[in-house]
Amino acid sequence: MKRNTRIATALTAGVLAVGGVLAVGPVTADSGGGAVPAAARTMSPGGPGYGEHRGHGHGDDALGMMRHHDGTCTGTGLPARGTLTAAQKTTLAGMAEEEKLAHDLYTAFAGRYDAPVFAHVAAAETRHLSAVRTLLDRYDVTDPTAGHPAGVFADPAVQATYDRLLKEGGHGLDAALKAGRTVEDDDIAALTKALSGLTAPDARQVYGRLLAASERHQEAFDHWIGDE
Repeated sequence: MKRNTRIATALTAGVLAVGGVLAVGPVTADSGGGAVPAAARTMSPGGPGYGEHRGHGHGDDALGMMRHHDGTCTGTGLPARGTLTAAQKTTLAGMAEEEKLAHDLYTAFAGRYDAPVFAHVAAAETRHLSAVRTLLDRYDVTDPTAGHPAGVFADPAVQATYDRLLKEGGHGLDAALKAGRTVEDDDIAALTKALSGLTAPDARQVYGRLLAASERHQEAFDHWIGDE
């Protein structure tokens, strides 16, 4: 199947990226240490224009705000702050590293391969990391990603995972797509475990939405792998 036909099919299926939106346009730097197409940041869930491709006027982000076409936000944001155990705070810090890993890896692959799925999902990971950082601030947990450039991580285990997946993804587009699938599989497992026993309403909301997003990302990578 020709690539442009494949993209159109993915858009129809709604699984090319979160919401299945094809982004084009100039590349701009973002807070996650990488670069993604500007349109991917504004035409995916939580950005102006997303609702046009889904048949309604707004999208919602991991913080619970409703963003409209004009860029304005309405809603109450996150629920009330709850209580996190020491172990849950450690898990929260780990979530930040996981979101950064996904963002940095997909940004690297976006620069190597002609597969828009990487830029789309990288843009989503930027928003996800922002949501996790909001929780870090709420619960006075040190952000382990602060000050680290793309591809650099505080946790040696996360660094090793990133290096391994980056190397594996360097063997070709199919390998990179499978590396992305692995990241989403790991994120789903981690978020499912993190939700167990979690009572803090704000953390439950963010984790739940990140889990749903990872499942959509998983579908996106599966679709591209199936077409390779």
